[in-house]
Amino acid sequence: MNTDNIFWGEAAIVSSQVEPSDWVLHARCRDSADILFADNAKQREARQVCRECPVWAECLAEALDNRIEWGVWGGMTERERRRLLRKHSDVRSWRELIRRHQQATAGAHATSGSGAR
Repeated sequence: MNTDNIFWGEAAIVSSQVEPSDWVLHARCRDSADILFADNAKQREARQVCRECPVWAECLAEALDNRIEWGVWGGMTERERRRLLRKHSDVRSWRELIRRHQQATAGAHATSGSGAR
């Protein structure tokens, strides 16, 4: 599966440095969760909060693995998550898939940046 179209790349490197049990403490929305359960146009606002969040990947994995139906999680609306789950119904653990993607992305960035100055 090509995960480049699913995940946001650069943010995954930051996100991979957070302990799995601590991610909620680092979420940008932790004190303003109301925005994440908005309708229609307000969802754009919520998605922007997610894009700047260091733990968006853990949040998205939580929503996908637990089939959370409401709100914006990890920058994806419920409709987007349902579509992703239908398209990739073979994925057993989104947390594991995202972790592997983060490692591959981090490795690719380390390799490509090692000789350039």
